[in-house]
Amino acid sequence: MNVKTIEINEDVFSDNNKTAEETRRKLRDKGCYFINIMSSPGSGKTTLLTKLIPLLMKKYKIGEMDVDIESDLDSAKVAKETGIPSLQIHNGGLCHIDADMTKRALMEYNTECLDLLILENIGNLVCPAEFDTGAHKNYMILSIPEGDDKPLKYPLMFTVSDVIIFSKIDTLPYFNFDINLAKERILSLNPKAIFFTTSAKTMEGMDLLAKYIEEEIEQLKKNKKGI
Repeated sequence: MNVKTIEINEDVFSDNNKTAEETRRKLRDKGCYFINIMSSPGSGKTTLLTKLIPLLMKKYKIGEMDVDIESDLDSAKVAKETGIPSLQIHNGGLCHIDADMTKRALMEYNTECLDLLILENIGNLVCPAEFDTGAHKNYMILSIPEGDDKPLKYPLMFTVSDVIIFSKIDTLPYFNFDINLAKERILSLNPKAIFFTTSAKTMEGMDLLAKYIEEEIEQLKKNKKGI
């Protein structure tokens, strides 16, 4: 039997990565900090945002984009509870959003006047991790009810995420979740990962997360000015 081997030397994500870098640069030049929030379904992304955004909106102009296969429930909830402009992105039944989709969605926003743009990615621990959206940083939410073994099952997600947010920590007494063990597993994949523990219900840890994002926004603006 003859077996033919074909070598592919070009990154299959090359075009996506070029578009993502273009988006990242343009938003950086405008002084707009762009974050991509990823997690599994039910981790509390939307609820966390409705509690986090009010802590930042007194000082910054914020926009939000929400990705879903159907419905505008999440974007409507964010807009209703925070008052910020929110854009619903229907991704045609795909399990992810890529850099080109993000670029086209951004055409609907006047990012010139935004300090912070939030992309609430589709609930999925696999596909979103594979596509660079052009965000300056990836934030990943891991809720306590999901279990501390998720880094072992979905290593790429934890490898590409800059910030890990443990959510629903008010439920810790009811679940067998070891935060230290989870951190250890994540750090073995991503030694530079930054951690926050939060509860949107009790607001525990939300101020620290907001402060970190504020520092990130200010640093981006300094870099824009060449300080």
